[in-house]
This record gives sequence, structure tokens and C-alpha cells, in this order.
Amino acid sequence: MRLTVVLSAMAFLPYFALAKRSAPPRVEPAIHDSIRYVAPNDDGRRAYIEAWDVQTNKKLWELTVFTNHIEPRLEEDVQWVFINKLNVRDGTLLVISERGNTYQIDLKTKAITQSDTTKSATPDATAQLHDIPEVIDRAITNGLLAKDYELSFRVNPFYLRGDFIGDGKADIAVLVKQRSTGKLGIAIINGATDKVTVVGAGNAIGNGGDDFEWMDSWQVRSKGRASQEVEGRVPHLRSDALLVGKSEAASALIYWNGKRYVWFQQGD
Repeated sequence: MRLTVVLSAMAFLPYFALAKRSAPPRVEPAIHDSIRYVAPNDDGRRAYIEAWDVQTNKKLWELTVFTNHIEPRLEEDVQWVFINKLNVRDGTLLVISERGNTYQIDLKTKAITQSDTTKSATPDATAQLHDIPEVIDRAITNGLLAKDYELSFRVNPFYLRGDFIGDGKADIAVLVKQRSTGKLGIAIINGATDKVTVVGAGNAIGNGGDDFEWMDSWQVRSKGRASQEVEGRVPHLRSDALLVGKSEAASALIYWNGKRYVWFQQGD
């Protein structure tokens, strides 16, 4: 009996080890017809919005958009899903969750409808809520991304700028999902040629594998800073690098070695 209890507890150790999520995103309010709509993101069990009168600064109403099912056997905070983006269009408040789901709220009736926009094959309400850089738009339009991949908005920001090739021109790295498998990854678009290189999303790279579903944070590490901060010796860094990671776990650098993008592991 005692052995059974111990084994049961050990089964949940991986969850306990990773049981800490990053801070909720700070969402820019959306203003329409002198009403300010905000997402407080202060309750992990429910995602809700508030409507405030712009002139009087008085709260008009509050509405729960979606709730999070909490599995009592697991750490609670890693199960929270918050609101990531707000926008108003044609009398409808569009609410995007961290998982990319879109909730449409009729501002007259307060009726809520949901659509899973992450499965759409073309730019849709989710994409329209984000400022899509021209270089990404071109990659979608001319088929370099659209044929096999779609944009992913599961991590904020969903794209980063940097000189990843080292030619002095700005390149863009954007989160993508492979249509055929649903695997996640990063498309790096050369700012000079518009050539697209995809890592993850079906294209394995180092310990990252071919699916970056594990990734919950990323940022640009400038050439000089990356060289100083990495653990261990890194081959000559001729460009900016991408630092990708999972909260409370390992991280890695993805950088251009002069011929291709390579992976340098940091930690376990």
C-alpha cells in the first residue's frame, strides 16, 4: 500500500517540477464609442472583460468570456489561460486567448460566440488583430509560407526582428504551424531576399526536435550579448541569435553559422 502511494506521487513529479507559468500578458484596452474595454487578467480560473465609461471612468459592466477547467491533481497556475489581445470591429469585440482561440462578443447583446481561428487556412480574425509586417505578408501571399504553414499566435510576441544572417539587414522570425501535422516552429525570413527557412514545424534542429510545442518564451540575443551570456564555448557568432526556452527548464540559442541555422543547448 505504501509503495503504491509513493509510486503515485512520483508519477506527478514532472508536473510539479514545471509548475510555474510566466506572468499573464498585459493587454492593451480597446476603445469604442467612448467605452474602454479592458482585460484585467487577474483571475486564473476565468478570463473576463470589463467595460468602462471613458469620460466618467465608471465601470459599466463585466462579462466572463471563458473559464479554465482546473484539474485538482495538478498545479493550478500552469493550467491558467488568459486573454492575449482585444480589438473592436463593426460593433463586435474580438477577444484572443493565449491559445489562439477567438471569442466574438456582440456589444449590444453581450452574446459570445467562439471560433478556433488557429485552424484557418487563410489570414483571418486572429491575424487581423496583429500588426503583420510587410515581409511576413509577402511570404504568405507568394506562397512561401501559405502552402505548408500558417502563422501561430500562441506566444507573445509572435514575431521578432533581428539581423539573423549578419548582413546588416533586418530579418524577421515568426512563429508558424505546419498544416499537415500541427507541429510548431519558427520561420526565419531573410530581409534581403525574402527566402524562408523553417526550424521546427516538421524540420528537426538539435535538441529542439521538429516540434516546438514545448516553447513558451523567446527573444532576440544581439551578437555581442549572446557571446557573453551563453554557457560554454560557442563558435563565432556572426549575427544576432534567437534565445528560445521553456519556463523553469532549458533554453537554447538558434543562430546562423554562415551556412545554416544551428542549435546550441543551454542547460538540460
